[in-house]
Amino acid sequence: MGLAKHFHQGRGALEIWLEDEREQLVLWLPVALGAGVAAWFLLPGREAWTAFLVGTGALAPLAVAVTQGGRAGRAVLVGALAAMLGCALVWWRAESVAAPVLARPVVAAFAGRVERVEPLPARGLVRLTLAPLGASGLPPRVRVNLEAEDAPAGLARGAMVKLRARLMPPPEASVPGAYDFARVAWFAGIGATGRGFAPVELIAPGDVPGADLRAGLSRHIEAQVPGSAGGIASALATGDQGAIALEDQEAMQRSGLAHLLSVSGLHVSAVTAAAMLIVLRLLALSPWLALRWRLPLVAAGAGAAAAIGYTLLTGAEVPTIRSCVAALMVLLALSLGREAITLRLVCAGACFVLLLWPEALAGPSFQLSFAAVTAIVALHENPRVRGWFERRDEGRGRRLLRELGSLLLTGVVVEAALMPIALYHFHQSGLYGALANIVAIPLTTFVIMPLEALALLLDLGGIGAPVWWLAERALDLLLWIAHATASAPGSVASLPGMPGGAYALVVAGLLWLALWRSRVRLAGAVPLVLGLGWALLTPAPDLLVTGDGRHMAVRVEGGRMALLRDRAGDYVRDMLGENGGVDDALVALAEQPDARCSPDLCLVDVASGARHWRVAATRSSYALPWAAFTELCRSVDILVSDRRLPAGCAPRWLKLDRRALAASGGVAISFADARVRTVRWPGDRHPWLDPPRVMPPVARN
Repeated sequence: MGLAKHFHQGRGALEIWLEDEREQLVLWLPVALGAGVAAWFLLPGREAWTAFLVGTGALAPLAVAVTQGGRAGRAVLVGALAAMLGCALVWWRAESVAAPVLARPVVAAFAGRVERVEPLPARGLVRLTLAPLGASGLPPRVRVNLEAEDAPAGLARGAMVKLRARLMPPPEASVPGAYDFARVAWFAGIGATGRGFAPVELIAPGDVPGADLRAGLSRHIEAQVPGSAGGIASALATGDQGAIALEDQEAMQRSGLAHLLSVSGLHVSAVTAAAMLIVLRLLALSPWLALRWRLPLVAAGAGAAAAIGYTLLTGAEVPTIRSCVAALMVLLALSLGREAITLRLVCAGACFVLLLWPEALAGPSFQLSFAAVTAIVALHENPRVRGWFERRDEGRGRRLLRELGSLLLTGVVVEAALMPIALYHFHQSGLYGALANIVAIPLTTFVIMPLEALALLLDLGGIGAPVWWLAERALDLLLWIAHATASAPGSVASLPGMPGGAYALVVAGLLWLALWRSRVRLAGAVPLVLGLGWALLTPAPDLLVTGDGRHMAVRVEGGRMALLRDRAGDYVRDMLGENGGVDDALVALAEQPDARCSPDLCLVDVASGARHWRVAATRSSYALPWAAFTELCRSVDILVSDRRLPAGCAPRWLKLDRRALAASGGVAISFADARVRTVRWPGDRHPWLDPPRVMPPVARN
């Protein structure tokens, strides 16, 4: 009886609380939908996915029965059905985009239709997405980089080209936590990627109307404003970031200003607001129109047209479409006389994206953008914060200080919300982004973008040069802010190995704090603190081995990471450095006092706590004396090789040769707790890990 009484009391208290929070319950719909999508990515295969669908389907009626149809039961019912829908949607999406993948690297000559052209002038490249023609034996879509000077004139979407290229299957993450291009390529339908060789023959020009509009506009802007400044101007207008130098992109990333380079809510909102303001002011000049037409509705229509046009111009990428939909919903709310920017609007936008592109949830773009918008709206919906910063009758000085305070507080809250996401995906996050954005966002929104729009308009008459000069000075100032912030002492926080469980706790805590209104929301601090503590206490990896076994980085004295092969490229160095949690350049293993290296082999001793680890790695493909090599195997704890080693080679703890790495993928090892993380885990059956494969026939002379 006592237990039943407590159960009924608890159920009653829960119902009272949910009644008070009834307006917030709908905000958890995209969270439940996203939980189902996340479950599909985290669970290993069909059996587990089916079990999740059955379990959530059974949970729904069970919750209604236990709660006797109360609000809690209905909430669990809707949430379970939404989670089931999310898992089913992403599963269906993964199956619907299935396409063959290249079986192994190959040099192939083929003809193809150009689906996309991406100039990358800062790297001297042009990136083509091609659909091979005829019985080429290639995947239906490949991506090829060309040297800019090898790209033929007239290359545009819809063109037909003939070329030779070295192609390879889309690579998976090189080490745990690195970028997984194989997953991204699967949903994009790309089955091979590589580099093309000259000559590239243009068989037929592009026949798609307006195919060159975006590329032509980018070329025009970059001709008016050279260098990275022109690349940023082009990114703001067309979404094309190819002309921004890598060092400037890195500075924007480290300073917390990289969001300005991706066309998103800030840019779409600025274009929409500018179009509305211009149309409203022009039409208001006519008393006849002002008396007979509802000019705000006309201006809203112009803003909607501007938002849609800008989205199409910038390539209609998922983040831009998401921002365009949000802008259209704001305009609709304004037209209906409703409050425009609310968490319900954010909820609707998230549901829209997840229903159409459920795989977007796994990418940092979706998580960062919605986290930022949710943090901003939740902060300013808080009654206390709204009271602090609402407009009032006061002097200009106090009003300016109040607005600056609002901007600073918003920046701090947004940075706090985005930092865990950036650390999880990129292993680095800028610490001074809130301060940098106080200047950079108004500079971009109210100076750079209007000047650029005015310059483009004046270029129709050939008189835009003075305005372009002003825009260039403003862009140079933006780059100076980025570099000054990025180079400041302690500007970047690094966290190379955040566990997935810790990240889930952090996200759950942030959502709980943001989406409820009552004091119960403060309970979100518990999983937030637990997740952050877990992440901070997780040791950084001491040994990183790429999935092909060619590259290895090991932590040596002083906390630096030492690289096995001196000639590793910049991408490998940056990737291993980021995942190893070091901001400095990687040093050569052969130059370390605890290492002994020859052209064929390296042996290094690493001290971790009370234990010493001995690691050996091959550096060449030459055969080593068998007797000496097997003796070496028995004397080391870990042996790394990009070749297949015989069974007679038996290290004391772990052998990472071609066979082992083919099953596990890249490996990260922490010596302090002997923890091993791998890119692949046993039983993982996601479609991009074992796709259908094709191979072009061998050319016979």
